Amino acid sequence: MSRVNFGAKPWLYPMPVLIVATYDENGVPDAMNAAWGIITDMNEISISMADHKTTENMAKTGAFTVSMATADTVTASDYVGIESAKKVPDKFAKSGFHATKSEFVNAPLIDELPMALECKVKSFENGILVGEIVNINADESILTDGRIDPAKLKPISYDPVNNDYLVLGEKVGNAFKDGLTLKK
Repeated sequence: MSRVNFGAKPWLYPMPVLIVATYDENGVPDAMNAAWGIITDMNEISISMADHKTTENMAKTGAFTVSMATADTVTASDYVGIESAKKVPDKFAKSGFHATKSEFVNAPLIDELPMALECKVKSFENGILVGEIVNINADESILTDGRIDPAKLKPISYDPVNNDYLVLGEKVGNAFKDGLTLKK
């Protein structure tokens, strides 16, 4: 094997495409695309993000939702990442997204994105948003036998090397099972 060095880069696979949604002080929904997010505890998500209209909103409301961008929503999901709500106040509507208020937090669920984490802001310091996950919801259309089915969800991942979106979904193994064969 021959390796090539690229230096320090923010490259990791997969990088989920997360759509973070908030309400502003007037109840107007906003959303932004964020790629640098990870589950950091049983009921906690952390996302690296700069100051945005979205972060201003969550500072006022104390809440946000995080939806998985999907293969069916690539254009709208990309748009909310390349346009600023500070410049285009109606970017949520312009994206074609529609909002339904969460039952659990003061933030919008995006009707077109079938899975969401409903979160309370724990902290936002040094560009790191930490949220407490208070509920996860999924549209029945992406469930199989009462469980989220990735093949139906069709979540996308960001390819930071080539600036592409990739759909996830092919099963290649069984977590917490396949490695047991090496324990014999």
